[in-house]
This record gives sequence, C-alpha cells and structure tokens, in this order.
Amino acid sequence: MYAIIDIETTGLSPAKEKITEIAIIIHDGKTIVDEFSALINPEKKIPYRIIQLTGITNQMVESAPKFYEIGKRIVELTEDKIIVGHNVRFDYGFLRSEFKSLGYDYERKTIDTVKLSRKLIPGRASYSLGKLCRDLAIENKSRHRATGDAIATTKLFELLININGHPEDINLSKVQSNINKSLVEDLPNAPGVYYFYNKDKELIYVGKSINIRDRVLSHLSNNLHKRAIEMKNQLSHVDYQLSGSDLIALLLESHEIKKNQPKFNRKQKRTFFNYGMYSFIDDDGYKNLKVIRIIDEQNPLYTYSSLQEGRDHMLKLCDNFNLCQKYCGLYDTSGACFHYQIHACNGACIGKENHDDYNKRVDECIDNYQFQHQNFYVVENGRTKEECSVVKVENGKYMGFGFIDRESADSDISILNDCIVSYSDNKEVRRIIVAHMNKVDCRVIRY
Repeated sequence: MYAIIDIETTGLSPAKEKITEIAIIIHDGKTIVDEFSALINPEKKIPYRIIQLTGITNQMVESAPKFYEIGKRIVELTEDKIIVGHNVRFDYGFLRSEFKSLGYDYERKTIDTVKLSRKLIPGRASYSLGKLCRDLAIENKSRHRATGDAIATTKLFELLININGHPEDINLSKVQSNINKSLVEDLPNAPGVYYFYNKDKELIYVGKSINIRDRVLSHLSNNLHKRAIEMKNQLSHVDYQLSGSDLIALLLESHEIKKNQPKFNRKQKRTFFNYGMYSFIDDDGYKNLKVIRIIDEQNPLYTYSSLQEGRDHMLKLCDNFNLCQKYCGLYDTSGACFHYQIHACNGACIGKENHDDYNKRVDECIDNYQFQHQNFYVVENGRTKEECSVVKVENGKYMGFGFIDRESADSDISILNDCIVSYSDNKEVRRIIVAHMNKVDCRVIRY
C-alpha cells in the first residue's frame, strides 16, 4: 500500500518553515482507496512570494487546524504504507520535522517518483512534475496546490506501476533525483561559504550559511523558481570554506561574489545598494534623516537596494525611536506630521518638542548604524574550538579578517594584527559589520 503525498509550505527549510497544506492519497497499487487533504495553520506568516506561487493566503489558514490537531490522522493514514512523492525528500523531511517538534519520531519507507521516472522512462529533458505531466498528457488543474499535485503524482505513479508493478523492489540508490547525493554527504553542519560549480568547473554560485549542509540541501529541494531549478541542473560539484562565525561568512561571501561575479548571484552582481540614509540639520536646528540615491563623495549612514526598502526601514525607525515623519522625509507638510495626529510623535514637526531633545533620539538612532570606535578588532569563534576569528577595522575602514589560536589571542592582544588577511573595504562590508555588531554580543577589542 502507498501513501502518495504532497505538501505546501511557508518556505524551503524544514528546520525553519512550516506546512500550510497537505494532501494524502492512499493507493493499493491498482486504484485509490482513500483520500485526505487539509489546509494547516502554520502559526507564522506566509511570505508574499509563496502566496503568489500557491494562492494560499494567511486568511485562508487563519482558522485551519494546526499540525498537531491532524497529526494523529496522518499517522493512522500512512501507517504500514510507503510514502510516495515527487522529490519525496522535501515532503517527507517536512513531515518528520513537524512530528519531531511534537516529540514523535515519524518514520516511513519512501519512493521518489523523480528517481523512479528517471529509471523507468529515461531520456527526458526534465523530470519536474510540471514538465513530466505535460509530456505524458497528465492533467493538473491545480498546480502548486497539495491536492492538485498529489493527484498528478498519483497518475504519474500509476503509469510507472504499469511499467513495473513492484516499484518498491527497484534499486534507486544510484539514481539521481535532482542531484547526486554524494554532493552533500561530506558537507559540514557548520558556518561558512559554499561554492557551486558546473561540469566545466566554472563557478556559478556563491552562498553562505550558519549550516552549510542544510543550506545546500535547501537549494537542492527548491522547485519553486525556474532559476533555482536551472542552477540545480547545471550543478556538478560543491566546495566550501569554513568560517567559524556568521560574520566571517558574510564578509567572505561578499568578497567572493564581487571578485568572481558568478552567473546565479544576479542580485549581488548588481551595484546592489543604490540608496542611502543621510542626516543634516535644518535651519530650525532639527536633525533630519532622509533616504536618497547614493552620493559618491559622501558616506551614507545606511544603504538600501531600493527607495521602498529605505522608506520601510525609516518607518520602523520612526516607530522604534519615536521620530517625526516630517523630519524623516516620510510626510511632506508644513504643519504636524501624521504620527503627531495619532499621538506617536512628540511634536517636533510643530515646534512643540525642542530640537535638543529630539536630536538626542536621532543620535541614538544613528549610533546603531555607525562604528562606535574607529580602531578595533571583533573576535569571535573560529573554525575549531582552539581557534578564534578576527576582523580588523582601522580608522573606520574594514581591513580584513583572519584566524588565530585562541590561547594566543587571549594572552597577547598585540599579535591579533599578524593573522589578518587584507580584504577590500566598501560600504557593503561596513554595513555587514555594523549590523552584526548591533545584533550579536561580540567581543570587541579597541586599540
């Protein structure tokens, strides 16, 4: 007996994301004998790009059952059955993760219809569910919804059973699903930068993660975007560098992308930060903040990829620091800003709050986006327990990073400079360092 499954989720990582919809079709090898489907409240917001893809909105799942409420039904339906799915590792991985969060070890045998299709109907240009369905005249009226994809997978599975009536007896261990398992089996569960190469040994993508293996697996499970699938199809080899800390990974990733400009790092290849936050004092003595296009001869306090990103950030700053929308370039008026009208502004816009008091809050806000010191090292975990990573900033500029024996770093601060490998300074890396220091309690050594 088989349980043919498809799920929709809030994202790609079972460790971080949740199931929003599930469909299970019970099949005895000849016909469908039972069916189950349900929307699931993921207990978190569904990203807009996922809503666009699946059509499942936050309103649709708001009153839906939570996973623990239907978990027993899933266990009962799939007991003593083989889980069947198209790229089954994705669906099965999410199920195991959901049950693990409930303290239950969910284990079933699985069959991947991607691998089974490669074995029984070789030579296809693509083994994605959509293209296989088109090639084999399988209708799917509800693509990227659990029931529609589960029904399509069932029809595909029935065709494959007609070719070989005992799919569970077929050895699929050496058959690729989307990519050879050997690419990831030696990858570490540790922070660092990873590199994707094609069969011609050309670097096609650079990424970073606090867990290299999990992140690469998420790439291999990504069937949501055409470009992601294209990259997987070209991937032939994965390499990596351990970083020890997330900060080093971010800095190294930025350097490698700018240096190599890999094909699939399209966003990073652009001059990504085109807008900046600047400050100035107006004629009345109030410190203004404004997001405008980058001015080459001036260093912005913060940088953004778009004007909208900058405005959204500025709105958050207004809320967090009780700033005036008028003096943050968000509300064009000669009188009171909108926030004053709803009692969220102290009235700087109409002179009710004096500029000294207002400017103190602006300075507090600005301090979050500048180096507090001009010369310092950031010391964090290294690639091993015996090692530290070190980032150097001198005269407000990023100088590079390196690794040093932990005992030496603790005993003699003066030798920290000896381990530093020089890397280029730019607005992006300074933003990375500031943002990291604001988020993480780092060990900072001034000199």
